[in-house]
Amino acid sequence: MAEDLYSALGVSRSADQKEIRRAYREKARKFHPDVNKTPGAEETFKRISEAHDVLSDPETRSQYDRFGENFRQYAAADAARSSEQPRRSGGTRYTWSGGGAQSSNWEDLFGGGFGGFGRGADHTAELEITVEEAYRGGRRTVQVASPYGGAQEYTIDIPAGAVDGQRLRISGAGGAGADGQDGDLLVTLRVKDSKRYRLSGADIETDLPISPWEAALGADVSVPTPGGPVTVHVPPGSSTGRRLRLRGQGMPRRGQPGDLYARVKVVVPRTLSKKEKELFEQLRDESSFDARRGS
Repeated sequence: MAEDLYSALGVSRSADQKEIRRAYREKARKFHPDVNKTPGAEETFKRISEAHDVLSDPETRSQYDRFGENFRQYAAADAARSSEQPRRSGGTRYTWSGGGAQSSNWEDLFGGGFGGFGRGADHTAELEITVEEAYRGGRRTVQVASPYGGAQEYTIDIPAGAVDGQRLRISGAGGAGADGQDGDLLVTLRVKDSKRYRLSGADIETDLPISPWEAALGADVSVPTPGGPVTVHVPPGSSTGRRLRLRGQGMPRRGQPGDLYARVKVVVPRTLSKKEKELFEQLRDESSFDARRGS
């Protein structure tokens, strides 16, 4: 059985919105996958995020308080209402499939009266974005299959510094509610490495091609970053694989942004001019360096 959402946040059932927000921020900082690599931390983070999403919305919190973990199933009453007319026999009853429940007395569930039937169910989707998109933010469209055939397109705003696994909510884009209040669409972001950038938590890594003479003599070179080019000093004697750290040039984060690491990659010319060939031959003859023995 899943942990109670209030217990997941460590708050009482009478907690106000300020307590819920404070508890979520504290636990999110503790269990965020970027900072907590222990087994189970990611699942815990997802659970507390779900708890915050449900309990920070007065409507969904009310439904959760009334029906518990399976509260979304009761929002499917609209589908049942279209297939069965109400029968009066000590209570109004509707029948639908799901969650093992074959019928439910609506007067019992809603405290009597033939009024509201709850909001529509929330739907979920995933959206892959690049490191650059996560860094800068922006707008993307997501397509969600419609139960009536075809697909529905929604535009979402991706915040700058988006995190892999972060969920964005589109209000009213979920299942239809019998009382007119539709559910929401919850879009989970999946940040994928691009050809240029690789993401590790809040840090970004990129390859930095340099020439043999820049590697040997040192040089100040320009490094492309998602936020724009930045100049970095390559120390003399830098070999392929050396990492140069650019503080604060990683993913935007509240308080402390990540870093960018430029990994040196020494690149030699594919073809040489006559003069270049002579100079390399001269270097070969003059140098005692043996790359296979190291130095």
